Amino acid sequence: MKYKGLIIALAIVFVVIVIPILYGVSKYNGFVTQNEDINGKWAQVETQYQRRTDLIPNLVNTVKGYANFEQKTLTDVIEARSKVAQMNVTKDVLDNPATFQKFQQSQSQLSGSLSRLMIVVEKYPDLKANENFKSLMTQLEGTENRISVARGDFNIVVQAYNVTIKKFPSVIFAGIFGFREKQYFQAEQGAEKAPKVDFNAPAAK
Repeated sequence: MKYKGLIIALAIVFVVIVIPILYGVSKYNGFVTQNEDINGKWAQVETQYQRRTDLIPNLVNTVKGYANFEQKTLTDVIEARSKVAQMNVTKDVLDNPATFQKFQQSQSQLSGSLSRLMIVVEKYPDLKANENFKSLMTQLEGTENRISVARGDFNIVVQAYNVTIKKFPSVIFAGIFGFREKQYFQAEQGAEKAPKVDFNAPAAK
């Protein structure tokens, strides 16, 4: 009877203490794995955005050499790039909705200014035929495609992580271990619409 009572006590300890601990360790390791996957995808997003940022100075130098090119359009690109470059972004931004939104808005503004620049370029066939400009456009187009892919991959892993930490009982362990919801990219309102440029407006001097 004595040994039977000991076995029962040990069984109770195992069920009440050991199993929850083992389960908690398993959940923690799962959170860590998903979090590191997010960090890896975020690094890819940053790399592609940085590639685009690095291409813009050469693009601006090529375009501004053409007489009567719309200076406001060019200035918008320069200013948008400056705002992006000034942001000190780390992976911690994923836990801060306000900072992440600011990051996304600055990148969207740069995308919009580049789109307007491309439309204005249609008025300059000589510029479009410039070999350096065409090479830059090819690189920029490839970078934009990689940005889109990187953002999509990032959103997939963030969504999976967010779903995991919100489910019961994972939500309990996520709270205990300090794993919080991550931010992800959302389409800007009106992003599907092409920017409007007045081709009849006089070129800025």
